[in-house]
Amino acid sequence: MANWSVILNIAKTHLLTKIKQTSTAALGVTFGIGAYITLVCFMTGLNSMLDDLILNQTPHIHVYNEIEPSKKQPISLYDNVEGSFNVVHSIKPKLSQKKIHNALPIIKYLEENPNVRGALPQIKTQIFYIAGSIELGGNLTGINAIDEANLFNMGDYIVEGSAEDLQNTDNGILLGIGIAEKMSLKVGDRVQLSPINGGIFPLKIVGFYQSGIADLDAIQSFTNIKTVQRILGKANNYITDINVKLYDIEQAIPMSKKIEQQFNLTAMDIKTANAQFETGTTIRNLITYAVSITLLIVAGFGIYNILNMLIYEKMNDIAILKATGFSGKDVQLIFMSQAMIIGFVGGILGLLIGYGLASLIDTIPFQTEALPTVETYPINMNPLFFVIGFSFAMLSTFLAGYLPSKKAKKIDPVNIIRGQ
Repeated sequence: MANWSVILNIAKTHLLTKIKQTSTAALGVTFGIGAYITLVCFMTGLNSMLDDLILNQTPHIHVYNEIEPSKKQPISLYDNVEGSFNVVHSIKPKLSQKKIHNALPIIKYLEENPNVRGALPQIKTQIFYIAGSIELGGNLTGINAIDEANLFNMGDYIVEGSAEDLQNTDNGILLGIGIAEKMSLKVGDRVQLSPINGGIFPLKIVGFYQSGIADLDAIQSFTNIKTVQRILGKANNYITDINVKLYDIEQAIPMSKKIEQQFNLTAMDIKTANAQFETGTTIRNLITYAVSITLLIVAGFGIYNILNMLIYEKMNDIAILKATGFSGKDVQLIFMSQAMIIGFVGGILGLLIGYGLASLIDTIPFQTEALPTVETYPINMNPLFFVIGFSFAMLSTFLAGYLPSKKAKKIDPVNIIRGQ
């Protein structure tokens, strides 16, 4: 049975007598782990922010009525031309409406599904913004503002005013920041809207919306569902879109197919809608983890080299230890203990430095028009990163200590003493 108090005492003496080498080895671990923590917290925070920019505003399933050509064309009614080759020009879409038939019962049905977090109605329409002699084409979306803020984080994109202001103001409008700048409008002003079928409706500006996508902010505005129904002269059950948010995003594809079959509507899932963006996210994450792992491996090799040199310099000590009755296993444990002490101290310091640097980055101002509500660089302080960093510090120092100490275990003290 190893005498741990003696082994640890000898390990401590070795470390303290060569304090420069010990410090260098510990600093190798410290800066490796510190750099890993800083990089991975910053990169994953940045990736998360970019994902949220798109995914926060995108429903998991978007249900709507697609305008499409008739599947059965008039020529298919004639049996006598069935086997021949036909060329038909200018096929028109079938007569269909944007309105979702039985939208309110469908929403109620979806909300009863245990996988569904919420199903929100919307009305999308094209309009003209009129201010004096200026006329601008754009889109108006009727929403339940507070529900949108709760489910789709809409509040993050309102730079002036709030979702509550829109919900509580009859004939209020949340104007896209691009339109507001073009027309020199401010909160409290009135803007006149004209739908495609004619008429002019004055609405009061209760706030500004900025999605971070300039082309969208130059045309998009929001108002209450009832206000849009009134502008379009439609009934209370007129709904053009249903946005569904799920508890588990992985359910989006199967559920969208089920909705299409059940209700004969188009249901676009988030994976299909953002396929290119998702690919970019995967590649960014791969780069982040590849660089992080490289940092940790480089730190591990540094520790190995220093411990290897330490053992070669301690040959005389090893010979004396063995000559005085210490077994090869005891000698191995002494050098393993040194490695683990270096790993532990270096790992703890690395975590502290990483946390400090990540916290510092989190306070650096980061202002961009694309992300109005982000004020500082994003940092993702996931405890898992700290666990991985410390575990790697211990693992790499264990391996770095094990290989040279295995060599020390086999050293013959007679050869060393004779060589002296």
